[in-house]
Amino acid sequence: MISEQSWADARVLWDYHQMHHELRPCSVAIGLGSHDLGVADTAADLYKRGMAPLIVFTGATSPTTRERMPRGEAVHYRERALELGVPASAVFVEPEARNTGENIRFSRALLGSTGVDVTSALLVSKPYEQRRAYGTARILWPDVEFVSASTEKTLGEYVRDIGDARMVLDMLVGALQRILIYPELGFMIRQDVPIGVEVAYERLCVQGFTSRLMK
Repeated sequence: MISEQSWADARVLWDYHQMHHELRPCSVAIGLGSHDLGVADTAADLYKRGMAPLIVFTGATSPTTRERMPRGEAVHYRERALELGVPASAVFVEPEARNTGENIRFSRALLGSTGVDVTSALLVSKPYEQRRAYGTARILWPDVEFVSASTEKTLGEYVRDIGDARMVLDMLVGALQRILIYPELGFMIRQDVPIGVEVAYERLCVQGFTSRLMK
């Protein structure tokens, strides 16, 4: 049973992890691989709304996705986008990336090799990965303007759709830890973390939502 305090703390992290960017047309949409097919849905919707003329789906597999997406995250995302009416000519697949840094680096290399001029990119991720992805992209591809995008849902709606509350809370905590420690390692830009967010994170750690923490 997850306590009311833990739910309240999770909502604090949920809101912080989202960048609240205003969407605008960009050179490309980059869909970051994960267990959540909602990323593909959002990327397809952005394409159909004229927000990007091209989509890159990036991602191999992970312990979380190996059974759900045996052909690889990017491949499953592409299949989903085609089902939703995106033409195959508008979708590139980068099937090797196994972390956020590789998502950005490999997508950059793929787009460079095909001659696509990228000045801006819609960075499409799970809602609670927006800030981590943005911070990573800014340090690895600094000359591109990134706009964060995700499925618009509340924490409660997202948990119901995923069907595993503890996994989602563990993910929220793990993403926040990386925002705290990755700048020191050179993996992402430094971002302000309000004291209330740190307190919520620490309480969730004490309550055992730690499976996604780095050792």
